[in-house]
Amino acid sequence: MFNPNNLVLSEEGGTYNIKANITRQEIISLAITLIDQLFVKGDTISSPEDTRSYLKVQLGHLEHEVFAVLLLDNRHQIIHFEKLFRGTIDGASVYPREVVKLALKHNAAAIIISHNHPSGVPEPSEADKRITSRVKDACSLVDIRLLDHIIIGAGNSVSLAERGII
Repeated sequence: MFNPNNLVLSEEGGTYNIKANITRQEIISLAITLIDQLFVKGDTISSPEDTRSYLKVQLGHLEHEVFAVLLLDNRHQIIHFEKLFRGTIDGASVYPREVVKLALKHNAAAIIISHNHPSGVPEPSEADKRITSRVKDACSLVDIRLLDHIIIGAGNSVSLAERGII
């Protein structure tokens, strides 16, 4: 685990310089902690870029596919984030029923779904498009809006809403 006593931080002209003996995994863990502090319960999702940044930190480093749900209230304030399904290197089984159950449990008015592509290529597959449609249909039956499905790749992402798929 990261020991903050091994960290030397200096600031020069608005730029922070960090010197430390730290592993890659410790850096990732710190990044997740920092981004979690930016997105706390009650914060409003203010931009697609912020959402992408949050999801990249949460999912981008994983070597297996993970399907996650960001739950929001009717003003798009964060209620909860959960990594719901874990898969293998090239797929995860996703059950729309479980997405709806989670959203109802937290009384969400809207959701953003996301998953990573461990291959690094965020282009949506036909299976990605089908599950998006199935989740949207299941959620609409109980008046929950699916705002987006964001696929995270190596350093970049694809929004199915921006592509007109949702």
